[in-house]
Formats: sequence, C-alpha cells, structure tokens
Amino acid sequence: MTRRRRLGVPFRLAALLLPAALLLGCDLGPDYKQPGTALPAAWREPSGASTAIWPSADWWRGFGSPELDSLVVGAEQANYDLGAAIARVREADAEARIAGAALLPAIGAGATGSSQRVLFPTGHGNKITFPEYDMTLSASYEVDFWGKNAAALHAAQATALASRYDQQVVALTVVTGVATSYLQLLALQDRLDVARENLATAENVLEIIEGRRRLGTAMDLDVSQQRTVVAEQRAAIPPLEQQLSETLDALAILLGEPPEQVKIAPASLASLTAPAVAPGLPSELLARRPDIAEAEAQLVSANANIKVARAQFFPSLALTAQGGFASLALSNFLTPEGVVYSAAGSLTQPIFEGGALEGQLQFSKARYDELVQNYRKAVVSAFSNVEDALASVRRTAEQQAAQEVTVAEARRSYEIAQARYRVGLTDLLTVLNTENALFPAEDTLVQVRLAHLQALVSLFNALGGGWQVETG
Repeated sequence: MTRRRRLGVPFRLAALLLPAALLLGCDLGPDYKQPGTALPAAWREPSGASTAIWPSADWWRGFGSPELDSLVVGAEQANYDLGAAIARVREADAEARIAGAALLPAIGAGATGSSQRVLFPTGHGNKITFPEYDMTLSASYEVDFWGKNAAALHAAQATALASRYDQQVVALTVVTGVATSYLQLLALQDRLDVARENLATAENVLEIIEGRRRLGTAMDLDVSQQRTVVAEQRAAIPPLEQQLSETLDALAILLGEPPEQVKIAPASLASLTAPAVAPGLPSELLARRPDIAEAEAQLVSANANIKVARAQFFPSLALTAQGGFASLALSNFLTPEGVVYSAAGSLTQPIFEGGALEGQLQFSKARYDELVQNYRKAVVSAFSNVEDALASVRRTAEQQAAQEVTVAEARRSYEIAQARYRVGLTDLLTVLNTENALFPAEDTLVQVRLAHLQALVSLFNALGGGWQVETG
C-alpha cells in the first residue's frame, strides 16, 4: 500500500507568489544613521600636556603599586557584578542565535511502528494483525520576503554587541572602584599615622608643662589646656579606624571575598606616583567610551526592531515538505513502493489585529526616539566628565602644592615655639597656637593628596580607561 501526492501544485504556487511578493516589496528602512551631536573643538580645561596621553589598557599600573595591581587582577577574576555582566553577554549571544534560526529551514525526522489486532465476528474467533511502519523527514521554511527575520537577527546581534560594551562599562567601574578604595585605605593609614604622631607630640608637650608646673614656672591652667589638646588628638583616632574598617569591607565586596580575608599592607599615598594622562581631540572620545558605544548599539537594535514591526503588516509565505517511507511489512519498507511525500505552501496576510500591529510599530519608533536622547545624553555627559576631571586634577594639584608649603611653615613654627618654650623664652599660648595650626594642616595635606590621586582616577575613568572600539 503506497500513498502519493503530486509535488507540482504547492511549488508552482510558490513560484507564482515569489515574483508578486517581490513586486509588492517595500523599503522597511530607514537604515541606521548615527545621530548628529555637537562636538566641542577643544577642551575648556587645559591638560598641561603638549601631546595627547590617552590611558593604556592597564592604566592603574601608572600609580606604581604592585599591591594595587594584584587587587585589580583579583577583582577582574572574582567580582560579582562583572561575572553577572559576562553572563549577560552569553544570554544575548544565545538570543541572537535563536533569532538567526528563523532564517534557516527547520528540519525534523520521525519514525513509528504500530500494530493493530482486529477480531472478526465470525464466531470462530478469527484475529488479524495489521502492522504499520513509517519513517519521515520533514522541513519547513518561512520565506523572508520583507527582511523581517533578517532585521530581527540584526536587532539581536546589536543587542549582543551592546551587552559586550556593557561588560566593559562594568569592568571599568570595578577597576576604578578598586583603585579609589585602595587610595582611600592608604589615605586613612596616613591620617592615622598623623593622628598618632600628633597625639605623641601633644603628650610630650604635656610632660614638659607638667614638669614646669612642678618647678613652679607653669600654672594648672596651662596643664589643663594641654590636656584638652591631648584628649582631642586621642578622640580623632577611633573615627579614622572605623572608616578604615568600612573601606576594607567595601573593597572586599569589589574583590568578591569575605572581609576578614582582605588585608592591606602598610603603605603611604606619598609612595605612589601620579601617572601622566591627557586627552587628545574631543571627537576621539566617542571611540574610547564603552558607555557611548553601548548606547549606540542599543540604537542600532531599536532601528532594526522598527523594520521588524513594519514587516508584520505584510503577508508571509511558509513552505513545508515531508517525505519518507511507509509500509505494512518490513520487507517492503525501504522500497520505491513505500515512498510517501507531501508538500504545501501557505500565504498569510494580517487583516484585522485590533491595532496591535500599529501599536507595536509606534512603540518601536518611540523606543528608538528614547534611545536617541539617551545616546546624546551619554555623549554630552562624557565630555562633561572629562572637563570636570581635568579641572579637578588641575585644582587639586595646585592645592596640594600650596598645602605642602603650609605644612612646612606650620611645622617650622611649631618646632621654634616648642624650643623657645623649653627655655622659657615664650609662653604656652604660642605653643598652643602653633599646635592648632600644624595638626589640622598635616591631616588636610593627606586629604588633598588623596583628592588629587582620586581626580586622576576619575580622569582615567572619564577617558574610558584604555578601552577603544575595535575597527577593521
């Protein structure tokens, strides 16, 4: 027993539909074009460099700290946010693969074997068994006349690209976070050293005053005033120790490690070098910021989604075919007499969708317009970030130089006043005044030095780290 169907009809139908569809074809554009954005001709804040010094890929090494280098490597390997961003890249790649499947035919195979026993009512209990065996190969394909499936693939690929740029944004954020936290830790260690040294100095002065009181050359008021200074210096230490602990905990999160496992070796901000960095032309920044590249990739995806939404208004043609073998006996299974096949073509045209298709098109257009604004904001924000960082680097450098002079003069005045007080050539008020000038000046210097190094980190971040759009 064989079953045959003519191959000609559905394929002749497809042959007739294809030229008609091509004649009716429309432009689903517009094709993507980068939105126009006003670019500054030059930076408002001078960088102080005669030539451009863009960040390198390992820009943090410019600070000259092997410990910072090790911390960055650890964060790149174990940071949870970065791990999640990498997983999102794999998700987007899988979505692109799913979208691309619609451009290829779907092929499936199947095989069945069955047996049916029939009892004839002849009164003699006659039974006949009817076996049936079949094996088929099926294929289906949607003809992508209007480019709907190709546009969907393009959208998914652009989204996957955006996810890669997002991974770079997260990576840059993690690295700058590690660098900032490390600088804060060194600054807190420096401030604690200053506070402890000032406490020891204040206690030494207190011993001198108490000795003079025993000799009758100092009063109880002098002792009380200096004890107040000692108490103030001692009270300044616990808050700094608390900040140090909290900053270590924040660093542990970036490293993906329990807080008790994070240890920082004693070091000073003064031991670090200030790496050289200076931006080139403002227009070059667009290719060096992963957040700008991510915003544009999302725009490309949204533009392709508009084409997908427009294609939904037009007819779709699907072709299906199936062929194989069927037989009531295994002996005739793979013979020409057992060949079966079928083919069909279907044309579907949306007529009434209750406004769903129009709504989807309007949504896609509105989404594109939203992302255009996001892209332009990302560009403007990037230039503002660089200008702010340049200004901060310049001003904090000037402040640091001035504060170093202030500390040097305050220390000289304190040492002179202390020496004169020892021999009775000046009074305690002069010593107290010089203490009140020196102690906060030293602490301020550490904070200004931290602000300058953090401004450099911010400038590296504003310039996109060492990242660049790959070309070619």
